[in-house]
Amino acid sequence: MTERRQCEFFLLRYVPDAVKDEFVNLGVVLYEPGKAGSGEAAFAGVRFTRDWRRVRCLDPDVDVEMLEALEREIRERLAEGDTSREWLLSRMEDSFSNAIRLTPGKAVLAESPQAEMENLAQLYLERARRGGRTFSGRQVVFGRMRDEFERHGVWQFMRKGIAVAEYTHRGDPLKIDCGYAPQRNGTGGAPPRADGRVKLFHAISLEADVNSAKVLAFSFPHLLAGIQRIEQVRAELTAIVEDDLDRDDEGIGFALATLKAQDIAVASLADMPRIAERARMELRL
Repeated sequence: MTERRQCEFFLLRYVPDAVKDEFVNLGVVLYEPGKAGSGEAAFAGVRFTRDWRRVRCLDPDVDVEMLEALEREIRERLAEGDTSREWLLSRMEDSFSNAIRLTPGKAVLAESPQAEMENLAQLYLERARRGGRTFSGRQVVFGRMRDEFERHGVWQFMRKGIAVAEYTHRGDPLKIDCGYAPQRNGTGGAPPRADGRVKLFHAISLEADVNSAKVLAFSFPHLLAGIQRIEQVRAELTAIVEDDLDRDDEGIGFALATLKAQDIAVASLADMPRIAERARMELRL
């Protein structure tokens, strides 16, 4: 039997109005007490919600980018071995005016802390079941894509939320999720330099919305031309989709064919570890 590990977790709650005192669970932190910084192998991780709609329902003006930056900051502190609640409490008070609160810690026994983190996220962060199915869609695909880029240490070095309108037509609402410019080794001891490409990645859910493929396919040729004209580099786009799609489904088949016709590569979430590792190598990290 696998030994169960003593862990502790607490939640981060978003409370935008201190008078109403209404909240939504924003994130979960899980760690093994007493081991961080000891030199022993120990788990310490953070997971924020991947579906911001509940947060926006509570506060339509919420700054999601700031909250995502907070998640990255907490992850970096945990990686350094700092699991002190005192730092987090101070950070919440200084930057968020008590709009983010920490729950008391709770003990939990886990055979796999990584799996337990996902269980806690499902329990406390994800949208409640509807008709027996858990919420799924683009935000879920995007969240898992981002997680893999973060796990390989490349997310912070990528461009995010790339506005297509900067390269195509004013008013185009599409924003490509992320991208980077691959680097190649310089000659004669020179530093690495860009190799003339930019790799773009965008999450779509073909199970939830096959029309998202048409939107992406319509915009990409104009985006490709605009990037070539403005930045003098060649753009490559990969659409990240769910695993185990029913390719016999007419709608999904049409979406995949539409993407292929515009030279948009398609990769599933199962491909993300390979893609993220390739990004790490091409960024020379």
